[in-house]
Amino acid sequence: MKVIVGSRGSNLALTQTNWVINELKKFHPNIEFEVKIIKTKGDLIQNVSLDKIGDKGLFVKEIEQQLLDKSIDIAVHSMKDMPSSLPEGLKFAGVPKREDIRDVLILKKGYKSLDDLPKGAKIGSGSKRRKYQLLNHRPDLEIVPIRGNIETRMRKIEDENLFGVILAAAGLIRAGLEEKITCYLDEDIVIPAPAQGALGIEIRKGDSSIEDILSCIADKTSEIQVEAERGFLDGINGSCHIPVGAHCKVDGDDIVLTGLYGDEEGNKIITKTINGKVSKAREVGIELAKLISKEFKSYER
Repeated sequence: MKVIVGSRGSNLALTQTNWVINELKKFHPNIEFEVKIIKTKGDLIQNVSLDKIGDKGLFVKEIEQQLLDKSIDIAVHSMKDMPSSLPEGLKFAGVPKREDIRDVLILKKGYKSLDDLPKGAKIGSGSKRRKYQLLNHRPDLEIVPIRGNIETRMRKIEDENLFGVILAAAGLIRAGLEEKITCYLDEDIVIPAPAQGALGIEIRKGDSSIEDILSCIADKTSEIQVEAERGFLDGINGSCHIPVGAHCKVDGDDIVLTGLYGDEEGNKIITKTINGKVSKAREVGIELAKLISKEFKSYER
């Protein structure tokens, strides 16, 4: 049997895809896996910030079309890049064990932490969620927009004379660049994106043989977290135009979910935490979205 796996062509995307394949091969040594690289609109337009050219689907639409056309059998994505709803006919298989959820700073030599940076230091970030939370902690910083893959963003520290860049820990760890991390930002400083650090494995609905093949790498705790955080994303109708963050902690049968939502200019950022049951993870996410939306609307009045 041969299984074709669709992936973007960046170093990180291919690293993630090959990780999934290697894990699957441990359980299915007789299956042949082939990687098919697919270029997306987000890969082709590199000189414009994401919120100017579209939405989260920028990195997935072409890949999803090939799934629907049966040109590929599985698509591997970073779950945080996925829109809150999938096209008709597609679904997620089980979520593999999640990587570190935190954001990190890569700083130029001589600097060790966020508090170390001089007044007015320039930090590169392509995310409003990261930008406004950093500014909440250090209002004097200048956050400048950057795009590109991990390697491109790190090069900008030299090329654009930045003091540092903020990136997801998971991508750096998976790409074997963990030693480049200067410091980790805990969620009391920066709440991560919903499902940050988790992989989204997308398949066709009704394709039970592929779903069975993938079931061996599913991780229950990661699935619960993703369900709650994406429930929040769906309920808040989140996009890359606005700051949205979420983090779910699982403790036995209970979950604690923290959500963040703000306006485009970062004038108002609301953070709230609620408790709920593992069995109702998605509903807890939607409930938290309702609470934050209600508070946001009363603020706007």
